[in-house]
Amino acid sequence: MLRQTQQQKLLQKLSPQQIQLMKLLQIPTANLEERIKQEIEENPALEFGDDGHAEDTPLDEPEPLTEETETHEDEQELYEEEPDGSEDEYDNIDVSEYLMDDDDVADYRLRDDHYPEMDETRTIPIRVETSFQDYLLDQLGMLSLDERQQQIARQIIGSIDDDGYLRREASAIADDLSFSQNIITNEQEVEQIIAMVQSFDPPGVCARNLQECLLLQLKRKPSDDPLVKHAQTVLTDYFDAFIKKHYEKIQRGMGLKDDELKAVIQLITHLNPKPGNNFAPDNKAESYIVPDFFILNNNGKLELTLNARNAPDLRISSEYRDMLRDYEKGAKKDKRQREAILFIKQKIDAAKWFIDAIKQRQHTLLTVMQTIMDYQQDFFLSGDETQLKPMILKDIAERTGLDISTVSRVANSKYVQTEYGTYPLKYFFSESLPTDSGEEVSTREVKKILLDLIENENKRKPLSDEMLTRLLQEKGYNIARRTVAKYREQLNIPVARLRKQL
Repeated sequence: MLRQTQQQKLLQKLSPQQIQLMKLLQIPTANLEERIKQEIEENPALEFGDDGHAEDTPLDEPEPLTEETETHEDEQELYEEEPDGSEDEYDNIDVSEYLMDDDDVADYRLRDDHYPEMDETRTIPIRVETSFQDYLLDQLGMLSLDERQQQIARQIIGSIDDDGYLRREASAIADDLSFSQNIITNEQEVEQIIAMVQSFDPPGVCARNLQECLLLQLKRKPSDDPLVKHAQTVLTDYFDAFIKKHYEKIQRGMGLKDDELKAVIQLITHLNPKPGNNFAPDNKAESYIVPDFFILNNNGKLELTLNARNAPDLRISSEYRDMLRDYEKGAKKDKRQREAILFIKQKIDAAKWFIDAIKQRQHTLLTVMQTIMDYQQDFFLSGDETQLKPMILKDIAERTGLDISTVSRVANSKYVQTEYGTYPLKYFFSESLPTDSGEEVSTREVKKILLDLIENENKRKPLSDEMLTRLLQEKGYNIARRTVAKYREQLNIPVARLRKQL
């Protein structure tokens, strides 16, 4: 709540143009084109260039994006009140500055001396795929159901989550059918059709919980296999003991030998706990990561480039300039013409501002990423996580002279591609932890060592949090057990008891 209040106060200090700049800065490369198309739709004076090249004459470097940045006079015109219609408002309209060539527009585009393989302006093919819901509906057509039953089945399929589970009660589905489709049914009929949907692929679909999901998959296996029968018994009678890994209790209760128990556990753990996850998400934007930056290691020298999509070819509409030329040539200028020209001027001003805002965005992105790259140079040269230095937003803000909120917006939803993989910018930010020698190391380094200790542990006797703490302390890290537990949870690693294997 306090943070929201601070953000509101900050926004109140900013001009409308600065707020728009902040929003542009936060947009990742993958969504920038959509934002530009929206601006072009709203402002007919702005358009894409058709020759693939921007104007040759650059403007001066943009001012740093800070809270104190002043609004230019020509930008303020966009937010002044409309004229009241008096003759004096239009008598001194000067359009000469708008009839100049496009040299006055910022040369914000990337140069051709960058690596051609880094150029992401080419069209990325869109995957053609069947969604999870469509896949289930296709199988519905194979059942011999009347129209009413099909409507019930479609309602059930529509209620299945992306991971393949049906988490709605049969009574709730029956109520939905009654109110939304005027289909009167009951829980028994809904349950019957749920059982039919559970016969669909992938195995385990439409289960209400994990236990039912795993049992549905076992039903697809040979029923005369003793191993399958044992697995069904474990999931039916000893499910709580199984998920808590109390294998001794299962072994005593079922009278299984060590190798039999191990085979049963292996069979169950190879089942799919989320059958719907085999299907790609419907949201294509979430299916791909478009890097905002590229870092190349050129014989020990790091070279940073910005994805070319961040510098689209934009220009002022030639039609709008032609309108101004016609106005300038005309002898008699009535009130309606002058009002139209004032409107055109405002649209051109807005287009120029947006082009310059794109340049400002590009400049700020490069400034922040260059600083991060310099700060974490050892990592980008080696790819070794233990080489990451402690780094917080304030460190980058101080080095760039930008506000912390600006650095945060750059780091949000942005990715950098390196020879070691593609990383979110947030990956490089971490707190520090002191060592016995008095040095400060990144918490990410500690997490990496913690992960290595757990990966190399004896799975029959996993390391407890207390033992992990002791091992880290022996390596010189001043760390408490509760901190180890917190880092383990952040790494999505369960407690020692749940990591135990036979």
